[in-house]
Amino acid sequence: MDEVIQVTQWLSSITPRKKAKLFFFTTHADAPSPMVGSNDVDTHEETQLPLATTVALHNFKNIDEFLKKKVNTFSCYNVIENEITKTDYEYLRFYSACKYLDVVPPFLDMEKISAIQNKFEMTDEERDYRLLLDSADLVLEEVCDSLKPAGVSQMWTALRKDRNLIRGVKTIDIIGFFVDPNPTGIKECLFFFIVRFLQKADKINRVNTNRLERLIAQCDESSSCEEGKTIDFIIDSLRFYPTGLYPFGFCLIMCVIEGRDGAMQEIEKTMEISRHLGMITHTEKNPTKETIELVKKELMKPKYQFYSSFTCWFMSHGDSNSVVLADGETIEREWFLTSFPDISTFQLKPKVFFMVSCRGANKFSLKGDEFEGPSATCDYYDIGSALIRNRMLDITDSVRDISYVQPMMDTLVAYSTILDHLSGRANTHGSIYVDRACVLMSENISRGRSLTEILEHLSQDLHEILQETMDEDRIVYKQACHYDSFFRKTLKLPYTRHPKEDVHSAPQ
Repeated sequence: MDEVIQVTQWLSSITPRKKAKLFFFTTHADAPSPMVGSNDVDTHEETQLPLATTVALHNFKNIDEFLKKKVNTFSCYNVIENEITKTDYEYLRFYSACKYLDVVPPFLDMEKISAIQNKFEMTDEERDYRLLLDSADLVLEEVCDSLKPAGVSQMWTALRKDRNLIRGVKTIDIIGFFVDPNPTGIKECLFFFIVRFLQKADKINRVNTNRLERLIAQCDESSSCEEGKTIDFIIDSLRFYPTGLYPFGFCLIMCVIEGRDGAMQEIEKTMEISRHLGMITHTEKNPTKETIELVKKELMKPKYQFYSSFTCWFMSHGDSNSVVLADGETIEREWFLTSFPDISTFQLKPKVFFMVSCRGANKFSLKGDEFEGPSATCDYYDIGSALIRNRMLDITDSVRDISYVQPMMDTLVAYSTILDHLSGRANTHGSIYVDRACVLMSENISRGRSLTEILEHLSQDLHEILQETMDEDRIVYKQACHYDSFFRKTLKLPYTRHPKEDVHSAPQ
């Protein structure tokens, strides 16, 4: 069959809503740069003009033309070995979006997709199409699905009132002030236009969504939300790190085995819980400084930009400032922690570090016979929030910026013990902290808990356990863990999912 006819038949089989979503996912806002074949040409018209004209004219002609052009580009594209191009990235995004929406063209060349994945050095686990989807876009899709056409129309009206933001933007004028978002697919096009416009204007990104939340907050709840949804529910969904689909993220496990009883148990437990959480995991036994540098170099590879989070378990001996590596060399703990968050592939994504080592020799010792048993080795003031806000600073958009980010932002560091103190171990099971952390995460995985909630529970649980030193003094003591957080959103743990299981049901 002629390819033109195939493309036409394929487009005619896609609903307007799915066309809007396919366009949205394909024109991903955070495409990596620089890449071979990319340039600094403004893609404003390519990403926003089709949406604007579709909303204004109530037909999908320009979106159809955009999708035809993409298909034709991919059809003629020759996969070049070694070099990763902008088209490689777009091809993978297009394929994953089609797969997610259940609209994969029957003529799409799967061998090219496999060849591109080879260039990205993807493992079998990483070839799951869900890895290629952008989790932030999926959250925005859910927000759109939670709003009625009237709600998106109210957002548009609120946006149009911000004259400083929309001044001189031609696509805004194409749509006009009054919009009828009721025809099928128009609501989606208008919402996605608003989102992409705010992203291009550097007003929102995958972490900073305040400007979008403010638009939603101005909607009338009775007319703007789908059944069972509320404005608060929709806004709250934007306040979590977007990690909703498999894989939950990439997990790096580094464990010094030499001289650490139970170290293999630590590896088994952390591997099991990371897989239970839906992470793709890599383990480094007996790491050295050279190992760490090689891992950092590996994480700079383009394929890691597809992951939505990064977790690292680092288990070794240590003191107040340093950790001991497998070859006996020490490195500053601070050097290790600050060298990973700055990796560009995980920018604006949550990064969690579990640092499991002693930080000194002090013990919170317990004395007395009772501790000689076995061891585990604002209404009152009636001040309304509106009154409080009226007395606070008026922070305008002109003094806000989301372009420059301090490297440690979106990072959380969990320590197995407090400064200058021991981190307890059991002879056969390794770190007690690792054991309790894995138990609590596995127990809470299906309850929708956030990571920080679980870490607070872990702090309580660990501090109840009586431990005993292994020297001749047999001192009974307690261990206290803590964490330092630079998070800007809440990181919620996922529900159980298996890499081989397709948990997706196609959106409408």
